[in-house]
Amino acid sequence: MSFDFAIFWDALTSWAFLCGALVTLGLAVLAHAFALILSLALALLANGEAKPGKIGVALYAWVFRATPLLLQLLFIWNAVPQLFPAFKENWFTPFLAALIALTLHQTAYQTEILRSALRSVGAGQSDAASALGLGRIKTICLVILPQAIRVALPPTGNEFVSLVKMTSLATVISLKELMTTATYTIANNFRFLEIYSAALIYYLVIVSVLMLIQARLEHRLDAPYGRRA
Repeated sequence: MSFDFAIFWDALTSWAFLCGALVTLGLAVLAHAFALILSLALALLANGEAKPGKIGVALYAWVFRATPLLLQLLFIWNAVPQLFPAFKENWFTPFLAALIALTLHQTAYQTEILRSALRSVGAGQSDAASALGLGRIKTICLVILPQAIRVALPPTGNEFVSLVKMTSLATVISLKELMTTATYTIANNFRFLEIYSAALIYYLVIVSVLMLIQARLEHRLDAPYGRRA
């Protein structure tokens, strides 16, 4: 069976594929944004003095890093409604279930990235900020975080790119993202080569744009250090 360019082009330019790609990208952006907020709080807690906080963060990271994302998706979509009947209502959609699972999963990895980045900032920076009369919150926001962001950006960007691809696992809970759209289309015409090729192009474009943005951000953050050197 030869490659049918017409079928490939129809899939590539179809509204269904475009919507699936937008769902994929939107899910990844929201999950990563929520994960950044949660992971920053957990990273500060992990680097703090409170031992219960450190233990709690370590347990959280252990659970979500040691179990497959696929299992986490299925657990939240199928098992959580059995524990909490409120999740059986119509408001609990596949998108929301995927968003919760991806956020929790991503937070576990992002916490380790931010924790390491925060620890890379020398203790002398905090001491200097205290000598200038800055409180702890201002020290974190104005002194520690700007330096930690430069260290955390490359692995954070890589995690986001991986997250975009991991959204394809949400097909198991019938979320109509890009991979689910391709699967449904194949079920109608059985043209695996053309449909998967169209999905491949979408993923390549999305990830390539994200990698270019990441490279640009890294270049801008490194520029002052390069001029100083």
